[in-house]
Amino acid sequence: MEQTHTSVTLWIGSEFMSKKPEKKSDINKGWMKKRRDNSRMIAPEYHLIVTEGTKTEPNYFNKLKEEINRKYAHRITIKIEGIGEGSNTLTLLDRADKIAKEYEKTHSIQFNHIWLVYDKDDFPKDDFDNTYHRCHALSKQSDSTVYHALWSNECIEYWFLLHFMLLNSAVSRNEYYPKLSDKLNFKYEKNLDDIYSLLKPHLETAIRNAKQIADRNNGLTPSKCTPGTAVYEIFEKLKCYLD
Repeated sequence: MEQTHTSVTLWIGSEFMSKKPEKKSDINKGWMKKRRDNSRMIAPEYHLIVTEGTKTEPNYFNKLKEEINRKYAHRITIKIEGIGEGSNTLTLLDRADKIAKEYEKTHSIQFNHIWLVYDKDDFPKDDFDNTYHRCHALSKQSDSTVYHALWSNECIEYWFLLHFMLLNSAVSRNEYYPKLSDKLNFKYEKNLDDIYSLLKPHLETAIRNAKQIADRNNGLTPSKCTPGTAVYEIFEKLKCYLD
């Protein structure tokens, strides 16, 4: 887990309007064209992803953003921040909330979804669990923004490994690396630039495995889910934009 305080900011986005094709008989009917234009406007989605890590996670989610942006930059806006809050997961939520408010103020938009990406590692279980509970509480208080805790217990490499296998027993962070190396056919190291593209062909397997583990852990707090991860939730939300 990175303990630095480097900031990484990545940004895309624009407005979008979708219209059904006009019938030939309606082309010269100005009143109908105006009505159709007004009724078919689709508001763009705004997503903020804030990660505890400053390299591995931003690299991974930036590639996700790039894939979506190739076809849907007019439909969805994604902002990514890697802030390196290694001492306290609750600080991550506070920083995310501050980033969102500042950006919304300067750009006159409001994020529909705020995603927090963080690992368990050696954090106190209360901090780890309270971030999850606070996300749910803030979501209930807000009329327009949903907060998501994309936790991994122990680390995001567990989510990576689920692309290849169903692992339902607790292992240490160091044990994930050789397992990933075996599946990838080369030595896995953190901060790989192309880890997203290497894992993408197996995304459906990862989602299926993660949901199976989530069902097994149903009713448990994140700190007691050993192992477990909620990272699959963002892919379920955004999979309509993925090829």
